[in-house]
Amino acid sequence: MRILLLAGAFNSLTQRAYAELADRGHHLGVELVTRGTPLAALVPRHAPDLIVAPMLTTAVPREVWSAWPCLIVHPGPLGDRGPSSVDWAVHLGAERWGVTVLQANDEMDAGDVWATVECPVPEVGKSDLYRNEIADAAIEALLTAVARFASGTHRPQPQHALPAGRLPGRPRPPLRQADRRIDWSTDPTETVLRTLRAADSRPGVRDELLGGTWFLHGGHPEGTLTGRPGDLLATRHGALCRATVDGAVWIPELRPARAPGEPTPVKLPATLALGDRLPPLPEVPAPLETCDGPRTWTDIRYHEDGPAGFLRFSFPGGAMSTDHCRRLLAAYRYACTRPTTVLVLGGQRDFFSNGIHLNVIEASADPAAESWANINAIDDLVQAVLTTTDRVVIAALGGNAAAGGAMLALAADDVWCRSAAVLNPHYRLMGLHGSEYWTYTLPRRVGAETAAALMARALPVTAAHGQRLGLVDRIVDCAAQEFSDHTGRLARRLAASPGVHARIAAKKAAWDGDEARRPLAAYRADELARMRRTFEDPGATYHALRRAFVRKEPVTGTPEHLNAGAGYGGSTARRVD
Repeated sequence: MRILLLAGAFNSLTQRAYAELADRGHHLGVELVTRGTPLAALVPRHAPDLIVAPMLTTAVPREVWSAWPCLIVHPGPLGDRGPSSVDWAVHLGAERWGVTVLQANDEMDAGDVWATVECPVPEVGKSDLYRNEIADAAIEALLTAVARFASGTHRPQPQHALPAGRLPGRPRPPLRQADRRIDWSTDPTETVLRTLRAADSRPGVRDELLGGTWFLHGGHPEGTLTGRPGDLLATRHGALCRATVDGAVWIPELRPARAPGEPTPVKLPATLALGDRLPPLPEVPAPLETCDGPRTWTDIRYHEDGPAGFLRFSFPGGAMSTDHCRRLLAAYRYACTRPTTVLVLGGQRDFFSNGIHLNVIEASADPAAESWANINAIDDLVQAVLTTTDRVVIAALGGNAAAGGAMLALAADDVWCRSAAVLNPHYRLMGLHGSEYWTYTLPRRVGAETAAALMARALPVTAAHGQRLGLVDRIVDCAAQEFSDHTGRLARRLAASPGVHARIAAKKAAWDGDEARRPLAAYRADELARMRRTFEDPGATYHALRRAFVRKEPVTGTPEHLNAGAGYGGSTARRVD
């Protein structure tokens, strides 16, 4: 079918909907919508059989939904209405939630029901929940609804006709800052965590801190440190530890309140955001290797299970600053000193990596210099992975990967993806040539022609499509909460297999051959020469694109590449678990 996607942004769910529908052979168009977008004039140009809105914050005009069938993906259970559905799910501590696909009509979220799917709500932040359990349910419901529409025989059910027992949701107002307020003098840790997690990516929790107004982003429990409620207790890797009435929480990121007439402030690691305001606080380290004891937060952990090592990491938004890259490299080098035959890199339930940290770069005194430092730091990390020849390295992607983060994964011997992961192995949309040794790893994986197509088309790729192309070696079909356990079992099985040492020897021989043909340093030198020219050119589009991205500037239209078509040649599929 010809399906037109209407979306407020080409966000994670829209990308996944696009890629999943493309995988099923549908011809797709996209229109990114603001309040001023003339949809009534734009939609006829696509001549759609069906309109789908995976993520839309504005109403579809009557001229559109009355002329074309239009399905709205609402991230709430049957009967739920309102713009803050996922926020409420986390804020209220719901154990289960859902996604409903509705037909657009005059009333928001009140249309006839085409499909609905329930999902669990684990104790994670809103954005993590949205990209995983909510997205899984949304895609299942959307594909069901599209199939029902294509059948021509299904009739959606009016909400008022559904039995009362099948309407677990209800209309809810927007979740405002007044509802999100934390009272540090009375709120227990559990309440503080729910409040922070319900606003982790957007909009944050407005609060007063050190004489200023800030938005707090993200929250993790601390099991040992305590103090006077509301006081700052310690720092760790850019995060702040703040006392509650019965414990403490770690807050990874802060964003200053916007001053009148000023550009949108940038969300940053908390200590970096505070700058000179930060009082003297102890930097309290956490052990790299996990052990039994009071729970505490850290963004990098290592543990072993027999001959398999696991280096887990999780950075907000998947962005990796210069500091993140250097600390992860130090942990990787430590892991390589351990007597293991298999090393798993990643394996968490959300983002694997999205490459360099554009927010930190934008906020720096010299963005060109920080861009250069950041790209070299991530290149150092990728080089370490590529040159590991004494064990099998697995990149385990429980969530999405993009740009340099996708190339970090491709540096490993095998790439294992959760079936729901979406890959964006390109840099063009940020005006960059890219580095991270992609000119070596990507053609090695998919061939020169497909590598060029992926870079030029700059479109999202599902895990299944990535497997057909050669980007992905193994698909792990499981829920987000189960990915770590699944990859652990697979890694232990691989480490105990009789052929693992022969594989390591073959890997070393292949590496020596590649290095003799063209040294890895030559790829890096060529890539970085082009990147440096971009960074040091004030007129390069990278600087404007970076600024627009991190400051959340509204879209002014739909990028041309989204309507240029999809589909690539590729390799045959490999094993699916």
